Amino acid sequence: MNRINRLFQSNKSGILSVYITAGYPGLHDTVEVIRELAKNGVDMIEIGMPFSDPLADGPLLQVCNQQALENGMTLNFLFEQLGYIRETVDIPLLLMGYLNPVLNYGIDKFCKKARYIGMDGVILPDLPVREYTLHYHNHFRENNLHMIFLISPQTPEERIREIDRLGRGFIYMVSSASTTGVKSGFQPEQIQYFERIKAMDLKLPQLIGFGISTRETYEQVCQYTSGAIIGSAFMKSLMGEGPIHDKVKTFVNQIRP
Repeated sequence: MNRINRLFQSNKSGILSVYITAGYPGLHDTVEVIRELAKNGVDMIEIGMPFSDPLADGPLLQVCNQQALENGMTLNFLFEQLGYIRETVDIPLLLMGYLNPVLNYGIDKFCKKARYIGMDGVILPDLPVREYTLHYHNHFRENNLHMIFLISPQTPEERIREIDRLGRGFIYMVSSASTTGVKSGFQPEQIQYFERIKAMDLKLPQLIGFGISTRETYEQVCQYTSGAIIGSAFMKSLMGEGPIHDKVKTFVNQIRP
């Protein structure tokens, strides 16, 4: 069974997924960050594949992407780093990035390599559902990789139903029609959006991302979905001096003691 399915079968609520940028803060820190997150109780990790033009990312993650690229991170090197990750980490791991580098690498080669090193899913925000179903879905399904699709407050109900029918694993609910980043809280219209999606009684579970940075916002979204995805706030916590294991433990304990 895919680890993502196993996670959602065993945990109906309160799931905490954390996004990291591979190669940040240092080129060789990726595996340590993943292991420390898993050791401190995070349920799932999205491993960001650095890209020079990350359209869905806010300023902080753009800085992390650029620094990772300057550090020397590449897709080939990331696959090499993750080659033995399953010897120590058993939680679901996903690769997140943009379509262009994956196409340049080769879709079939990418999927086979991702499966070989033990990845469970992929998130490509700029890959339309129609393009995926017409051209790429066989590569992902043959390698037991769940393609995770995003929805936003502007996504029509018909498209949400289509994603619920075609997608696998879970639905990534973007909390607002903006880029990623640390926000102070949710507006009434965002809460209405959460309530509307909950009332649709979708087949796939949902996780909410974008703008979650505190225990309060984490607990708030858990009232409406299976859990939360945190990215910018965690990457911000890795900045500055100090051991990675201390930073990770402190951050996770702040969100979910």
